[in-house]
Amino acid sequence: GLRIHEVPVDWVEDTDSRVDVVRTALDDLRGMARVARQQLPSFAAIGAVSTLAYLGLYWLLRNVTGAMAANAAALLLCAVANTAANRRFTFGVTGRSGQLRQHLEGLAVFGLGLAVTSGALALLERSEARPGRAAELAVLVAANAAATLLRFVLLRSWVFHPRRTLTHTKES
Repeated sequence: GLRIHEVPVDWVEDTDSRVDVVRTALDDLRGMARVARQQLPSFAAIGAVSTLAYLGLYWLLRNVTGAMAANAAALLLCAVANTAANRRFTFGVTGRSGQLRQHLEGLAVFGLGLAVTSGALALLERSEARPGRAAELAVLVAANAAATLLRFVLLRSWVFHPRRTLTHTKES
């Protein structure tokens, strides 16, 4: 439903045109680092709050269920809230457009995090017959650190990639 408008371009062939590949690559890397510096503090703050909420929920749920079920339920609840918070505050996406797709993709990212944390719990249970809660929490914190790095990369490069959210982001 969009209109297309053709705009003529006058092309002037410059036979002496040069590209400094190294300088261009370094400029691109600096730009990526600048964007990461702007997004990482927000992502880290949201991640810290999410991790504390996750550990609290895990601790409570672990009293009434097994480690795997407590992990899955706590991670799912926190992943939905985490995706919403990162959508708004880290990646600056506002409005309802694309929200359902982004949350569904966020759930796919959650699945990867669940696989990492569940795998870590399974390894712990294989190494110790009855691991204590402190050991479970320590393993989950370490596994969540790895899952968080994966989460940032996937949210930034896939779920909230600038080309996919360009029309829905706040002005920078």
